[in-house]
Amino acid sequence: MGLYRRERLDNGAEICLWDITEDEDGLRRICGTIPNDELEELQIIKSPERRKERLAVRALINEMFPEKLYLGHHDNGKPYLQNSAVEISISHCKRFVAIITHPEKDVGIDIESLDRDFSAVEKKALSEEEIDDLSERNHNLQLAIYWCAKEAIFKRMSRNGVDFAEQIALEKFTLRDEGEIEAAFIHKDGEKEEFVLNYEIFENHVMVWLVG
Repeated sequence: MGLYRRERLDNGAEICLWDITEDEDGLRRICGTIPNDELEELQIIKSPERRKERLAVRALINEMFPEKLYLGHHDNGKPYLQNSAVEISISHCKRFVAIITHPEKDVGIDIESLDRDFSAVEKKALSEEEIDDLSERNHNLQLAIYWCAKEAIFKRMSRNGVDFAEQIALEKFTLRDEGEIEAAFIHKDGEKEEFVLNYEIFENHVMVWLVG
């Protein structure tokens, strides 16, 4: 299918999604000339699904930018554009690749399939207060949103050794098809940064993002 969605947000960010329906050869044809660094990475990835995800990232970057941009990664894994000052965050699951960009502000995005069992998230990533806010009716869906939100903040902060349960705190929210979540990142020195995240449920997937 290729480009699934492209949306410019009021805050200046842009979100794009690629629906991975092509096979690997088809994605390579769509990508055209692939930067050498990315080709080398593809050669050492054994999983065909992971290679398709990487190729879909390249296809989406080509779609978003008229000029040829080169993707790099910091030591902590955070992606950046080597020849552009645009801020970027990337997430992928089996079906979708999601990218969010902003000309100046830090960004974070995460997307997950609701076919995944998120039960492990409750023990390893949620505080006692967050666990108390869970409902039985939409348990897995709420866990998916919590996980995506914390992942999006983690990507935006770009810190090593983050304790998801203790350092990323989410306020209770009303579950809808789309909405906002208030959150905070607590630094190890006690300093707190507050954020408002957006989330959306579609095509049996959850996507959460933040800007700033």
